[in-house]
Amino acid sequence: MLSALFRNRAAPAAPAPPTASTAPPDADDTPVIVHAQGTPDPAAWAAEHRDTVLDLVAEHGALTVRGLAPRTPADVEALLHRLADSPANEREAFAARDVHADGVYSSAAWPPNQPMCMHHELSYATRCPGLLLFACLRPPTEGGATAVADSAAVLESLPAELVDRFEREGWLLTRAYHDDIGATLVQSFGTEDPGAVEAYCRASAIDWSWRPDGSLRTRQHRPAVVRHPASGRRCWFNQIAFLNEWTMAPEVREFLVEEYGPDGLPFNTRYGNGDPVPQDVVEQIGKAYEAHTVRRPWSAGDLMVVDNIRTAHSREAYEGPREVLVAMGNPVHPRLLRPGHSAPRSGRAAA
Repeated sequence: MLSALFRNRAAPAAPAPPTASTAPPDADDTPVIVHAQGTPDPAAWAAEHRDTVLDLVAEHGALTVRGLAPRTPADVEALLHRLADSPANEREAFAARDVHADGVYSSAAWPPNQPMCMHHELSYATRCPGLLLFACLRPPTEGGATAVADSAAVLESLPAELVDRFEREGWLLTRAYHDDIGATLVQSFGTEDPGAVEAYCRASAIDWSWRPDGSLRTRQHRPAVVRHPASGRRCWFNQIAFLNEWTMAPEVREFLVEEYGPDGLPFNTRYGNGDPVPQDVVEQIGKAYEAHTVRRPWSAGDLMVVDNIRTAHSREAYEGPREVLVAMGNPVHPRLLRPGHSAPRSGRAAA
């Protein structure tokens, strides 16, 4: 029933572009919307307005350019090169993606009827994108918004004792790689060679173990709160709630536990000392995100530019075809942004 969960599906064809030069931004919108008018070349428009776009993203955390009308992965790649200093490549994917170009990917394969909860892209990795571009080539018929939430505001709204513990201990991500569910070794590590996987884990502060059946399990300790590299503001930066077992639909969790056991879930999160994160804590985090969520339906040709440290994002459930590409740029090392961080641990084989 769930053997295809998190596996990729073929993307639909892109639509014809709408017309699209520049109108002043809508000041009352958060994230800000900038309207492009006429029929610009997307890359030329981005090059001309790069400073304005990035200044608005720095001020508000996210920006939507409406009417820019990227039509193809090549258009999105060109936009990435105009707006970011360098692309950021995905490693440690938790779900399959199509790779279109250096730093340009399809949306993660995820059941359309299941939302993807608020998170920061690759917040569990030692190197993550600082800037994200989401380009809507084809909107769904219903739902499917990429919503955003201010991570500094989320942090301030969470209970102090919850923040204190996660800030003190950090959080753990545990993963179990299976042949029939989740991302494969190649999709996550770029290889299935055990030696190369171990070398990556060692360099990335990931503990690992090989099971008797040859499958891999990993565990990594990461900070839950970081300081923004530009503003210095403390941000709730993690995937504690999104990748936790209690965020799964009950029938999905029950199936996975029955199939693989409670310790064999494709992914799960814990407190930094290894204690389970209770369901009520996951729900508290979810409520804090929801209180600060801004959602707006996609229109064909929209481009959303997101500060990945300042702003969390989600994907709502949807119906009908949906093609939203993501481009990742300006890689940063979140562990080095941790308030009062100590020297990184070296990866080792898990006991």
